[in-house]
Amino acid sequence: MRVLLIGANGYLGRYVADRLLADPAVQLTALGRGDDADVRFDLATGSPGALTRFLDAVHPGVVVNCAGATRGGARELTRHNTVAVATICESLRRSGCGARLVQLGCASEYGPSQPGSSTAEDAVPRPGGPYGVSKLAATELVLGSGLDAVVLRIFSPVGPGTPAGSPLGRLAEAMRRAMQSGDSELKLGGLGVQRDFVDVRDVARAVHAASLSAAQGVVNIGTGRAVRLREAASVLVRVAGFGGALHELDSPPARLVIPGPGAGPDHPAERPPATYPYPDGCGTWQQADVRTARDRLGWRPRIGLEESLADIWMEAACRI
Repeated sequence: MRVLLIGANGYLGRYVADRLLADPAVQLTALGRGDDADVRFDLATGSPGALTRFLDAVHPGVVVNCAGATRGGARELTRHNTVAVATICESLRRSGCGARLVQLGCASEYGPSQPGSSTAEDAVPRPGGPYGVSKLAATELVLGSGLDAVVLRIFSPVGPGTPAGSPLGRLAEAMRRAMQSGDSELKLGGLGVQRDFVDVRDVARAVHAASLSAAQGVVNIGTGRAVRLREAASVLVRVAGFGGALHELDSPPARLVIPGPGAGPDHPAERPPATYPYPDGCGTWQQADVRTARDRLGWRPRIGLEESLADIWMEAACRI
């Protein structure tokens, strides 16, 4: 099976590439903007015609899109998350390769959900910010393209390589700094948010399974269990062997707050975002209904949160 992987150098893409390369039946070609890609191509600015010619030359059986942006203004997010997917869909429609498309979506497309509930694929999406809107628009493009396609809506990915800007990445960095400086206290705020954390290596297994399956439409990829960020912080304290005290600050649940030198009410860096109080637009609670992934992909998560956090800490500890 010849697979074209777009975005192989991203956080998710690296693990998807490793998983696909481990399958001896897969011939993998990586397309991206970086110099280390097999083929250099910028989806946000490249033409569908140019990509069509490449598809006709390589003739992949599956195209996996892990590319996209998680930060930036609405225009940048639209260009990298929506326009780029429009280019892929149009190129596949023009091409004679007949490739299957596996698109990586995200839970931010759903927006906030009722605490205690599990979000299924038939839930009406109500994204709470520009990132979720841009990803939902990409999903709608894929679903309306007429292609053999599946969209995997990834909930909150964690594990080795977790970006420093993510809540768990910031937790690990704060703990690393505390241990490096010998602090006996770790003060954190915004730990009340609950998310469905799924290991990035399990995500890669889901992408592999989706590439081989006939499933179409939207499929949630999560664990089916929401975990409070406070609980994740406690686990991280334990796996790191932090002997100090963890103190939760009285702060809005909008973001993980780690006070720095000179922090105070007038310090701009400590103010929660004014427009979208939850950076991912998902409110205080998100939990996936993962029955479709089990039934249509034969996929279940294997790696528990404690193992994911231990691996996050191992990377952070190497910088001490």
